[in-house]
Amino acid sequence: MKIETAKKIRTVGIFLFTLYLILLIYFLFFAESYGRVSVQREYRYNLELFKEIQRFWDYREELGWSAVYNLWGNIVAFMPFGCILPVIWKKTRGFFRIFFLTFGFSLAVETIQLISKVGIFDVDDLVLNTLGGIIGYFVFAVCNYIRRRVYG
Repeated sequence: MKIETAKKIRTVGIFLFTLYLILLIYFLFFAESYGRVSVQREYRYNLELFKEIQRFWDYREELGWSAVYNLWGNIVAFMPFGCILPVIWKKTRGFFRIFFLTFGFSLAVETIQLISKVGIFDVDDLVLNTLGGIIGYFVFAVCNYIRRRVYG
């Protein structure tokens, strides 16, 4: 790939990643439609692994689409993190690097939610968010492999 083309792709990637982070922060901390209107009075957290995932599964008929939105939303919301980051920062290329960066970023988000009492600190969200970052990385890896095969 030409250096000029690589710079353009990186620039677009930086713009998209910045836009992604802004939107993610907005939806996680400020969006009224997600119950972020006011700060809660108490700390809310779930430290039991798979508790909320199991609850959404058990009550999926009563909850309807909100169960699907919650579970898949956490995965989909972090896919761009794993997909775009390796494009703009070559040092993040690698499964374990993306795994730890996605987990760390998710842990930071969950901790901020706990401290600020906006949302709930949930270990299940850590699992789902990290899974989303890993899936995003695999999308990047497949696209990068195809690009290398087609364009050399």
